[in-house]
Amino acid sequence: MNFDGAAPHYTIGRRPYPNEFAAALRDELGLDGTGRLLDVGCGPGSLTTLLAPLFAAAVGVDPDAGMIAEAARRAPEIEWHVLRGEDLPAGLGTFRVVTFAQSFHWMDQPLVAARVRGMLEPGGAWAHVGGNTHRGVDGDDELPWPRPPWDAIDDLVRSYLGPRGATRAGEEDVMRAAGYRGPVRLTPWPGEVVERSADELVSAVYSLSSSTPPRFGERRAAFESDLRRRLAEASPAGRFAERMGPPDLIVWRP
Repeated sequence: MNFDGAAPHYTIGRRPYPNEFAAALRDELGLDGTGRLLDVGCGPGSLTTLLAPLFAAAVGVDPDAGMIAEAARRAPEIEWHVLRGEDLPAGLGTFRVVTFAQSFHWMDQPLVAARVRGMLEPGGAWAHVGGNTHRGVDGDDELPWPRPPWDAIDDLVRSYLGPRGATRAGEEDVMRAAGYRGPVRLTPWPGEVVERSADELVSAVYSLSSSTPPRFGERRAAFESDLRRRLAEASPAGRFAERMGPPDLIVWRP
């Protein structure tokens, strides 16, 4: 995993987690403003800052220094560390809830699952958020603006960088082997139709580890020119619409 150069594009190109996420987790776990939150692989703190008001204190860790710098700029009241999940517990103490938002699949899953289990206080829980926040779901329902041409965008990225790596699966088996019970699956948000600009879609592409700006090297300007040309062909007005799918919110308990 390498998100070098992606941090400035995260808050532009990725949709925020909805407030319903915080409410669903609060109700499921009985959160009351006490205890501590740890967000592992926090990126620029998108989920950390949403959930922090439900706890007495919050900590975010991420291996990318740029992500942590962006998180600290946005929320200086939260404790941030440049830290890999594999390096836990790192003297951080115990937590009421530990969250992973689109990050666990990048890690040594058995190792991290075991180490985090030892960091959960009695009655604590692990919350996993999966899904995509950089792009919507496929569909043929009528929208107010053209859908982003994601197939063409993916083909363009591959033409510059080659094929993307496969995503690992089997996380449920890892969690059960590490001694967790569950999962409890919550669906706190049905999804929504959003309007997006060409600039937001360019940042969405750059927010992915497989297509961060440095990966293009000297060809970045050419790539971005080609990308913007394809976006203009799909929507001359430079405006797009897509239906965002509901990310999964999954709770595990030791």
